[in-house]
Amino acid sequence: MEITIKIVLYTKCPQMAERGGFSSFDMQGYSSYHAGSMLSTSGKEHSGECNRLSQVIAANIQKITQNVSQMQRLINQIGTGMDTLELRDKLHQIQHYTNQLAKETNQKLKDLVALPQPTVPSEQKQQKMQRERLMNDFTSVLNNFQAAQRLEKEKEKESVQRARMNSTSFDPFTDERQSQEKLVALDGSNQMQIEEDVNIEVLHEREQAIRQLEADIMDVNQIFKDLGLLIHEQGAMIDSIEASVESAAVSVEHGMQQLQQARNYQSKVRRRKLCILIIILVILAILAIIIGVVVSRQG
Repeated sequence: MEITIKIVLYTKCPQMAERGGFSSFDMQGYSSYHAGSMLSTSGKEHSGECNRLSQVIAANIQKITQNVSQMQRLINQIGTGMDTLELRDKLHQIQHYTNQLAKETNQKLKDLVALPQPTVPSEQKQQKMQRERLMNDFTSVLNNFQAAQRLEKEKEKESVQRARMNSTSFDPFTDERQSQEKLVALDGSNQMQIEEDVNIEVLHEREQAIRQLEADIMDVNQIFKDLGLLIHEQGAMIDSIEASVESAAVSVEHGMQQLQQARNYQSKVRRRKLCILIIILVILAILAIIIGVVVSRQG
């Protein structure tokens, strides 16, 4: 059956078959369908990536908020009877992890802003509102995080200063011989020497933690700069989009005005033609009457 159909087609339209008319038509149809399918798929992928990034950013902001609350509780315990080395270590770990999470969130925001704008105005407005909400939330939680970082830094520095004032053995530049003489003068115990060495090591660890904290604070400052640049660029892009929309609206309004003017002009022309036609008919009627009267009198 399939062979018969091909023969009939070739017999009826040999020129089209020789030029590949049928195959050309089929390929055009397939290409059109394939292009439409690719556009649809591309739009879905863009929407899916936008939603994925937004969800990741929102989850990170929530986690940063929780970490900041936990940091504030631990910071309030520094210098109290609940202050321990384990508490300090836990605080440093949470702070550093939150700092890394903030940098990751900053990069995700950049990726979100870099996505191409959708062509549908309603989707543009929705994504614009979503980006603005995420940026505002991230800026707010970053302010809280940086405030906690600075408070932690102040308390750590105060703790180190108190430790140095309480014992000169905390000074890493103290002459070893002088330190030993002071220790011997106190009680001559080797155990005290071991305890003092441990305290010095702990002090150095605190100073190292403070340096790491200062580096993390600088990271947050850089994130604030990146956010400011993103907001500025986003505002410029939004202004450009709004200007394009306004320009399009003005063009549409101007086109509608011109169309209305054309309609009014056509209406006036039709009325004028109608009036002229009526006048001609009236003149013809009058002439007919006059001719009829003249003919009747001559008869």
